[in-house]
Amino acid sequence: MGGLQKRCYLLVLTQGGGNAQDLLRSANKLKKKKESSASNKESMGKLAVLSLAVVALAVFIGERLVALRHSSLSSRELTKNYLPNCHLIEGIEGGAEDITILDDGLAFLSTGLKFPGLPSYSDDPGKIYTLNLLDSELKIKALSIKGQFDKDSLNPHGISVYTDDKDGAIYVFVVNHPQGKCQVEIFRFVENENALQYIKTIKHELLHNVNDIVAVGAESFYATNDHYFTNEILKLVGWFLSLPWCDVVYFSPETVHVVAGDVLKHTITVMEMQNNTVLSHVKEVDVGSLPDNIEVDRESGDLWLGCHPNGLKFMLGDPNDPPGSEVIRIENILSEKPQVTQVYADDGSVIIASSVAAPYGGKLLIGTVYQKALICDLK
Repeated sequence: MGGLQKRCYLLVLTQGGGNAQDLLRSANKLKKKKESSASNKESMGKLAVLSLAVVALAVFIGERLVALRHSSLSSRELTKNYLPNCHLIEGIEGGAEDITILDDGLAFLSTGLKFPGLPSYSDDPGKIYTLNLLDSELKIKALSIKGQFDKDSLNPHGISVYTDDKDGAIYVFVVNHPQGKCQVEIFRFVENENALQYIKTIKHELLHNVNDIVAVGAESFYATNDHYFTNEILKLVGWFLSLPWCDVVYFSPETVHVVAGDVLKHTITVMEMQNNTVLSHVKEVDVGSLPDNIEVDRESGDLWLGCHPNGLKFMLGDPNDPPGSEVIRIENILSEKPQVTQVYADDGSVIIASSVAAPYGGKLLIGTVYQKALICDLK
């Protein structure tokens, strides 16, 4: 009897143990099911977040592209507007990115600029030319360079001249980009030899992307940086995000500092020079184009702008659909209603990518970034 009870007891224990294992297995399955469900929910949550991020990125990129198309005037088509008696300046094949003219009609032309991403029509080093606008032949003359200067490194961009009131000496300031670097060269013009006497090279961390320059002393100047970053990839990022493109730097042997900043707009910003060389904002004038260099008419005070009418075409540089050229004149810029006039316009069939327009004595010199130069009558 006792043995029977024992066997029955063992049988009950065995059956009870089986039920416990089944329950344990069921609990494990339920746990795994819950974990799987939680994992699926987590995956779905991550997928939803990722989808929202992709949508947001697409919207952001779309907005940026629309904004850039607007700011670059990419859909603008130009109607030709020619001046009388225009002809190309013989000998200029690699552009004349900047031009400035002395009071006596002697023009200085900065030619042969080579810049990353832009076409180049000549492999020769850059040169500085003079052109006497009072000479009926209108022939350019290459300036020789004297002194300890590497002539093969000349890759000139902006140019400016300064005449010393004390002795009449003429100093020529040239923005130079040797091997992709950025520096300012100062020369003295030796007129009777048609030469530039090298004086010194200016380098500074604030002068990192200099485009144009305005000399205000024998060794002092204002310079514009056309990009904030020096790295080419970061330049593109800055352009894509519409970050401030440029600033203005004042340089002298005593001090160097940033005096103004600006962004990509279709405007000319007017600033007033303070006693401490800082520039204070006065006003902006809409010109409806992308201005490059500015020249001031000594007689009237009018501003003459070499402009890029379509920024996208300028950046692409497609020879089959070349960027056009446009010259804008601003009269009475300090008045309440400045007069903005288109003086010249070409769709790229005559000159490509105008960058400067300099008037003198009823004539107008129009330079380009990398192609040719034009001279026209204004009257």
